[in-house]
Amino acid sequence: MDPIDIDEKVSSPPVKDVSESPSDGRSLEEAVDAASAGRKKADRHILIWYSFVYLIMRVHVSNISNSAIMNLEQGTGIEKQLGNLNSEQWAWVLSIFYYPYMFAEPLATLALKRFGPNVWMSRIMVSWGIVSMCQAATQNYAGILTTRFFLGLCEAGFYPGVLYHLSFWYPTDRLPLRIGIFYASGMFSGTISGLLAYAISYMNGIRGLAGWRWLFILEGMPAILCGIYTYFFLPNYIDTAKFLKPEEKEALRADLAETAPDMKAKTWNFDQLKKAFKDPTFIPFTLIWIGHGIGGFGITFVLPTVIYELGMTDTAISQIMTMPPYTFNFIFLVTIAYFVHKGRLNSWVAALGIEALQILCYILLITVNDSVARYIFVMIATAASQSLFPIVWPERIRAAHGTTAAGMAIGMTNGAAQLMGIVVSTTVLNVS
Repeated sequence: MDPIDIDEKVSSPPVKDVSESPSDGRSLEEAVDAASAGRKKADRHILIWYSFVYLIMRVHVSNISNSAIMNLEQGTGIEKQLGNLNSEQWAWVLSIFYYPYMFAEPLATLALKRFGPNVWMSRIMVSWGIVSMCQAATQNYAGILTTRFFLGLCEAGFYPGVLYHLSFWYPTDRLPLRIGIFYASGMFSGTISGLLAYAISYMNGIRGLAGWRWLFILEGMPAILCGIYTYFFLPNYIDTAKFLKPEEKEALRADLAETAPDMKAKTWNFDQLKKAFKDPTFIPFTLIWIGHGIGGFGITFVLPTVIYELGMTDTAISQIMTMPPYTFNFIFLVTIAYFVHKGRLNSWVAALGIEALQILCYILLITVNDSVARYIFVMIATAASQSLFPIVWPERIRAAHGTTAAGMAIGMTNGAAQLMGIVVSTTVLNVS
């Protein structure tokens, strides 16, 4: 039996019946089996690889937060070595990443269709790995600002590009658990980044380099290797996938909606673009992403610092203590996504419950003084803050019709959410 069977007993039907009229006279059961076999192969070749790469990506995205408290006791912290940065300057170090990231997202997402997923995703991974390592060479405030700006520019298009690529392969009602697994893998990186930051902090002083410099060097290298692998081995589309049998290709194509992105369609279609902007769901979805991004994601930007300031331990152990929140986040998100995927829980009901839970935890964090209790609330709030978007993303993709519309809608929606990085960084840190 195949180890991956995400769609087993999915209660919601596919967008179209894959076997209404098989062109080669195959039976209904054979066509359904072919679609199932094709999706399992796609999961192995695309979903698992993207989930692993997203984990790598999130590790080095998180490393700027980990670096903030590395080796403070030894006097070799990043803020001191870059010129005794104040809180306002550090806020700019964090937020400048999101300006190019936000504005480049829509076109960077569509570029996946223009250049091909393997080429475009490879470019993103290699360039972000190189720029991430360049952060280790910075000597002052201007240097870290420059590298952070170009890091945001290089990474733009990866996350929405993955969702866009998946929409070429799967109908939207088969996406909830897949997006949940992909996203949860990225969030699990918080567990790894905390452990790595703890270990790398003991490299402080080796070859004359501070621990935070080793952090950027070592966590940037895997992205380059992933980019090389992606160029040669990432499948692009159903019709060009060498691992699929002809009947599996036919079944997967038939499973997609008529308005789903198509490899044969033009990359740029102005009519689709105008319809996307006029669609009544465009503004509501954008506001949801902006609102939750600003209100929900703030805690993840400063999680190591928040845990350290609970007063429970020193900076090194605080890195380790970021692991339980992200581990719980992984379990929480995959569980919710599973029930949505199987049709046992409505995605919007799940989203409202997640938001309510997060608000409750924030209220308790303000009112409760016990450090252990507050740590538990931080853990739950972190899980809730990271779980709404992947639960609602299939609904956002479903509302987009056409290749251009889907790419722009996914890119613009995710780009709008990057306001969170700007607002949170420039307000929370300045206030603190």
